[in-house]
Amino acid sequence: MFTSAQLHLAKVFLKIFLRNRQSIFFSMLFPLIFTGVFFFSGGPSDPIKLGLVNMSQSDIASQFSDLVIAEPSFKVTKGSLVELKEELILGDQTAIILIPEDFTFMEGSSQLSLILDASQVRQASSIQETLENSLLAIERDVRGIKPMFNLVVEDVQARPQRYIDFLLPGILAYMLMNLCIAGSGFNIVEYRRRGILKRLFVTPIQPKDFIVAIILSRMVIVLTQISVMLGLAIMLLDINVVGGLPSLYGMVILGTFIFLCIGFFLGSLAKTQEAIQPIVALTSFPQLILSGVFFPISSMHEFIQPIAHVLPLSVVVSGLRGITNDGMALLTLNSTTVGVGIWMAISFLVAIKYFVWKEVAN
Repeated sequence: MFTSAQLHLAKVFLKIFLRNRQSIFFSMLFPLIFTGVFFFSGGPSDPIKLGLVNMSQSDIASQFSDLVIAEPSFKVTKGSLVELKEELILGDQTAIILIPEDFTFMEGSSQLSLILDASQVRQASSIQETLENSLLAIERDVRGIKPMFNLVVEDVQARPQRYIDFLLPGILAYMLMNLCIAGSGFNIVEYRRRGILKRLFVTPIQPKDFIVAIILSRMVIVLTQISVMLGLAIMLLDINVVGGLPSLYGMVILGTFIFLCIGFFLGSLAKTQEAIQPIVALTSFPQLILSGVFFPISSMHEFIQPIAHVLPLSVVVSGLRGITNDGMALLTLNSTTVGVGIWMAISFLVAIKYFVWKEVAN
């Protein structure tokens, strides 16, 4: 399958990487940082910091105030309106509930005031909705009214999904793209600077042998890094790969091939380290935004969606997410696998076309 020259050259490139201890350290640091951030950021959400001002002396207002304090989604601070407004401006309170003097439960007779600083509260609308729902439940308790129905959420896939379950495949794909494009693109520029390409140019090695050797060596490095992060995610974040690890690693290998070939193309265009950095940034950053790493592509503007769906990072994210969350098999014939196959062909042909020994070596 692979020639002896390709395997030997792959071992040489792998040894070059392993001699750089600083590179090894930082390449393993990112998976640890990523997993640690999500491990320590888990748990229930913090209660809403709510100031409570009771201007009424009625028993019903006192009862309502006690129920607000007992609500687990609120962290209530009682005080005067002036004091709580100062805390609100400083960001110590999220909102203030003002109970007026004429507060009663006669229909249409009184009105609660919700005071907040929209410039300080980024989720003002969602907090207002949470407050309204909680206050309606408290009102029912005061009136002694039982709810007419309970809403039971049932997942059609019969499995729970957290945001980290949605996010992890996207982060894996983005990490894969960065490791591969930076690895192959920066390596070509560095090998050119150090004269390695010139020395290889006078040998019988063909461009495809060089590309295959780089792909094999980087594949070992990438799979090691991905395995570290995936192992930590499974152990610490309780991630479940529904489609199985063999399918997941198969998609990782296909994605690695795509991005390494793209890196070869970019490295062939750039002549210096200063040139390759903005080229890689222009290639990677738009895909981070448009490829559904942090939020679904369907939530974007309709004009952007057709473009976003065909990006190479999008098809890899979709494949990893389908395997991890939906149990998709690697060999399932659908738009994702077709897209991966098309990008493999395009990236390899472009890499072969633009990687010309004489031009790249010089």
